[in-house]
Amino acid sequence: MFRLKERWAAANGTMKMSRALRLAGAALLVAGCQLRANEPQAPTSGPPLSQSPAAAPAPAADSQALASAPTVPAVVPDSLRLTPVATVPNVPDTLRQAIRSLHAALGPAAAALRPEVLEQACVGYLTLHPTGRIERAGLLAVADMDLPNTTERLWVIDLKNARVLHRSLVAHGEGSGHLRATRFSNEEKSACTSLGFYRTAGTYDGIHGYSRRIEGLDKGQNANAFDRYVVLHAADYASPRYVEKYGHLGYSRGCPALPPEQFKDIIATMRVGSMMLLSGPGLASRWLDGPAAGRRFLKRGWQ
Repeated sequence: MFRLKERWAAANGTMKMSRALRLAGAALLVAGCQLRANEPQAPTSGPPLSQSPAAAPAPAADSQALASAPTVPAVVPDSLRLTPVATVPNVPDTLRQAIRSLHAALGPAAAALRPEVLEQACVGYLTLHPTGRIERAGLLAVADMDLPNTTERLWVIDLKNARVLHRSLVAHGEGSGHLRATRFSNEEKSACTSLGFYRTAGTYDGIHGYSRRIEGLDKGQNANAFDRYVVLHAADYASPRYVEKYGHLGYSRGCPALPPEQFKDIIATMRVGSMMLLSGPGLASRWLDGPAAGRRFLKRGWQ
């Protein structure tokens, strides 16, 4: 009997040890999945991992080893690292200076609008307007989709009077990324934002209420926008309250969705024939023609 009890105790201990090892393995697997996650995560309210009370203290390092160790640069999270924007090639100095002056005149409302993105919008406007593809003179909208979606990254600009008429949040497609839009597509069912220049079309009442159709003007980048029903519309997930609650905007199926508090004014301002640019990494457009834009500016200014 005594030996049976001993064997039972030993077997029971082995079972407990095996269970503990399985739990530890599962915990490591979950941690590994979290460490390998490629999507940037929403900010949390807890302390950084390095400040967690459960973290074990690091062993003291030898001073000589520290002195010889290479310096590791600080890593900037992908969600905060903006993609550099190249200037449009072959823009005449006269036009480039005019765009700089416009940026300065727009004042604090355009402080977060990167000069290179404004240059893209202005060059595209000056190139497109003479072709008749956009009819509304002196007005453009530009969204820098490389900025975090917690930023008011859409501007509607009165070129002739150098004024920001509207500035607002704008959502990107759920297929394009988390905090910043990093992937773009012109394909059906991609749920991605499409980069490029757009012409505003008519309004209608649809599943999102009052909305405005937009037509893509860049073959290969956004030409399917009209057929995909990529439109300007209101969405609760594009509001400041959503950001306050979740730390980021929600996502559309590719539409540049707008805050419910502002969408009617923005849609009304962007009447039929207005130009809009959705800028982001990888933008390539035939309308970014510096010499053509320069000639147009010398002839007509922003008219």
